[in-house]
Amino acid sequence: MRQPLVLSLCLLGGATPALSQVGRLGTIEFPTSGSAMAQSHFLRGTLFLHSFEYDSAATEFRAAQQVAPGFAMAYWGEAMTYNHPVWDQQDRPAALAALSRLAATPGERSAKASTRREQAWLHAVETLYGEGSKAHRDTVYERAMESIAKEWPADLEAQTFHALALLGLSRTTRVIPTYMRAGAIALDAMAKNPDHPGAAHYAIHAFDDPIHAALGLPAARAYSRIAPGAAHAQHMTTHIFLALGMWDDVVRQNVIASGTDKVRWMPGHYTIWLGYGLLQQGRFAAAADHLALVRRNMAEDESPGRRGAYLLMQSDFLVNAERWADSAALASVDAQGVGPVPLVVNAFARGLAAFKLGDIALARRQLDGIQSLNTSSTPISAAQVLARELQGLIRMSEGDSAGGIALLREATAIEDTLPMEFGPPAIVKPSHELLGEILLAQGKDSDARQQFESALRLAPRRMRSLLGLSRAAFRGNNEEVARMSSHQLLDVMDQSDTTLTEKEEIRTMLNALEHN
Repeated sequence: MRQPLVLSLCLLGGATPALSQVGRLGTIEFPTSGSAMAQSHFLRGTLFLHSFEYDSAATEFRAAQQVAPGFAMAYWGEAMTYNHPVWDQQDRPAALAALSRLAATPGERSAKASTRREQAWLHAVETLYGEGSKAHRDTVYERAMESIAKEWPADLEAQTFHALALLGLSRTTRVIPTYMRAGAIALDAMAKNPDHPGAAHYAIHAFDDPIHAALGLPAARAYSRIAPGAAHAQHMTTHIFLALGMWDDVVRQNVIASGTDKVRWMPGHYTIWLGYGLLQQGRFAAAADHLALVRRNMAEDESPGRRGAYLLMQSDFLVNAERWADSAALASVDAQGVGPVPLVVNAFARGLAAFKLGDIALARRQLDGIQSLNTSSTPISAAQVLARELQGLIRMSEGDSAGGIALLREATAIEDTLPMEFGPPAIVKPSHELLGEILLAQGKDSDARQQFESALRLAPRRMRSLLGLSRAAFRGNNEEVARMSSHQLLDVMDQSDTTLTEKEEIRTMLNALEHN
């Protein structure tokens, strides 16, 4: 199963968030005791908050505070911008500093709330930033939001913020029952207010894995229309589209999210997803241009986050385009300050490229790099799989085919135990796909077909897995599967480079099947 990319990259958009400055953000009802002008800023801040446009939300909440310094809910809103539950990120000191500007203590702050309902919201945020571990505070906060939601069942803000609190309990690891509960609340709120950005957003987060993604497709279709003024809303739809292998939609929405000023696109969350979508379409030339563009732009911001994002983009390009000697994809990047996951993923991609080019010594050095990064103090789930994949290939190059295959099967067994997650996989070469390719090369068509089918259950309509399945089914005389997968692949590759030999290969297979 799949692991997410470095979650801090979620805060790195592909470009300057111009979409966040103007445009519709959806419609909500959140009555408070604030003055008309303060309420206007408050509502806009809450709309930004629902779309995770945290900086813009904080600006609006501070504007409400300036208009009405004693407006308690404006300080609640600013404090909420420092909590990013889906990403398991929280800036407690900044949130407490914002609350302290209202009053020094929780009791004094509660006294400034004009209604019992507002006191309940303040109490909830006080529990979120109270004493104890983050895990404990997240749990207590969810219970506080559940109480508000039960007391005011018609309040869709209470319902949707409760759904978000439930998502935060998982702390980046998908807990299916909790996610389904959050998704059900979000879908109910969306049915009552189809223009609610939080309802659509949280439904997408609840269902953005291949098994449940179909449940979130209506929300994904709606969200970009609900909040065209939020870049994150344009990207967020693709959590569902990617889980379903809808590559045209993945590319289109991440182009929009990255901003109209293409010259300013940077390595980041949106551009990673855009590059991955181009690769799945077989648009390798466009993906190469995209990689070159963000590398040039990175000169303006070579922060560790940007460099880590670029390493992930390099890795995706190497593995999916299979251009093993590509100079841009192999160009060196300063690793100082970069988190371990991008380094592990990139080491694997470079090791796989070295193996494909016959440089086994370099492949071994990259394997050593993966193993040195995956320590007991910083265990990395993806590294357990990627290390076995690369070790298995090296073992096979040494003449131990059985030992190599055994290591690849170990990799698949480990990947199958990992929580299913969203987005371009940190296991950049899915283990079932790699094992399928090796078995196919050995003429074990039936076993290979099973591996490709397993890969596609975790990553629907992934180009390399579909290609492998088509080849295995065709060679194994499984005509029904061969036809189905080949037609699906031609649909995926509808906009692919005209120079791709794989496309012509599939057409030849289909022609042979039609005349069989």
